[in-house]
Amino acid sequence: MTEIQNSKQYDLEERTFEFAKRVRNYIKKLPRIIFNIEYGKQLIRASGSQAANYIEANESLGKKDFRMKIKICRKEVKESRLWLRLIESITGNQQEREDLINEATELMKIFGSILEKSK
Repeated sequence: MTEIQNSKQYDLEERTFEFAKRVRNYIKKLPRIIFNIEYGKQLIRASGSQAANYIEANESLGKKDFRMKIKICRKEVKESRLWLRLIESITGNQQEREDLINEATELMKIFGSILEKSK
């Protein structure tokens, strides 16, 4: 891959996929205690769901279907952010967690903007 590591991705399908993948890799590093296991399961589901629903939105059957899928994307990325915030006090890698929270916030804003423009 020839792109610069820190450059922002503007292909939203790829960006949502990368977010889900980064979350998965982050979860793998957490200590295996009951809180991390339960929060991690929820976080994996929510981060994967936002990526899958964005793919579905791109294949939507119409404007109403598209808007519904984007709403689900926004909801799932908000949920991802919640689980990331809850993991805060249990893990030592705060910078990676903060980066994921920031990405979730950006994705949430992007999905909100898409919803506004699709009215």
